[in-house]
Amino acid sequence: MVHVPVLLKEVIELMAPFDGGRYFDGTLGDGGHASAILEASSPSGELAGCDVDREAVERAGRSLGRYAGRAHLFVGSYTSIDRITSGLGWEGLDGILVDLGVSSRDLLDAQRGFSFTLDGPLDMRYDRSRGVTAHEVVNRYDERELARIIREYGEERFAKRIARRIVEARPIETTATLASVVSEAIPRSSWPRKIHPATKTFQAVRMEVNAELENLSEFLPKAASLLNPGGVLAVISFHSLEDRIVKRFMSPEAGRPFPGRRPPVSPDAAGFALERVTKKPVTASPGEIAANPRARSAKLRAARRVA
Repeated sequence: MVHVPVLLKEVIELMAPFDGGRYFDGTLGDGGHASAILEASSPSGELAGCDVDREAVERAGRSLGRYAGRAHLFVGSYTSIDRITSGLGWEGLDGILVDLGVSSRDLLDAQRGFSFTLDGPLDMRYDRSRGVTAHEVVNRYDERELARIIREYGEERFAKRIARRIVEARPIETTATLASVVSEAIPRSSWPRKIHPATKTFQAVRMEVNAELENLSEFLPKAASLLNPGGVLAVISFHSLEDRIVKRFMSPEAGRPFPGRRPPVSPDAAGFALERVTKKPVTASPGEIAANPRARSAKLRAARRVA
């Protein structure tokens, strides 16, 4: 299964890579976005890319082999952007991208534990070498904490019922069992029509396991501070909470009166500002959604550093 990069054309148009530029891809996956950025910045543009999944970095290394000397790949979190670029001796970046979605490859690998339709161990870690697993969250967190996670991260209105049922059903060992327990906790008349009833709970547990919102909040100011003037920060999100964090960071003045016709800017203590490139999130075209259904919920926001 090949991971299909979402909103690829739109990312390249917004980032506008150029010959000699330096770029960062914090979620390499199979290297689809990275390859397009390197191609657009030929012949001398460079890219630093990372992923917490060592296997993903290895796959990206194979797919980016033709860009030897221009692609610098690392195993690690995108929150390490400052250490990665410093290690390369780079003082600034002309474009930064993170795609916050789960790869199609991982969703279809039962052993990763992300899917509620494939039976497998409760893992859900992007980095399988360390960290808390979904099994630990599901079987060790108390009922109140489980309810909070499911309510806040999953935006699930039956969070209390689901948490109570999970605690009653322990130990829960597999994804199929968890999906069944969650489904039984939700009144059948309230099952969502377009998604599996366990979707929101699985999403919430995954976000807790990988500290996704905390990592995003840590990453954004680091990324913005590393942009060269004119450099673009682009973020693809798939969840309303992630998108809200990105929106607020890129345009904290949104909704307030702003003088003149200038777009809202996000001032930083270091004395620079981000200017929105996208007034509204960019979404996938009907054609892309038909070819890649996971693109349906993708939202792309971008901002440019100004003096």
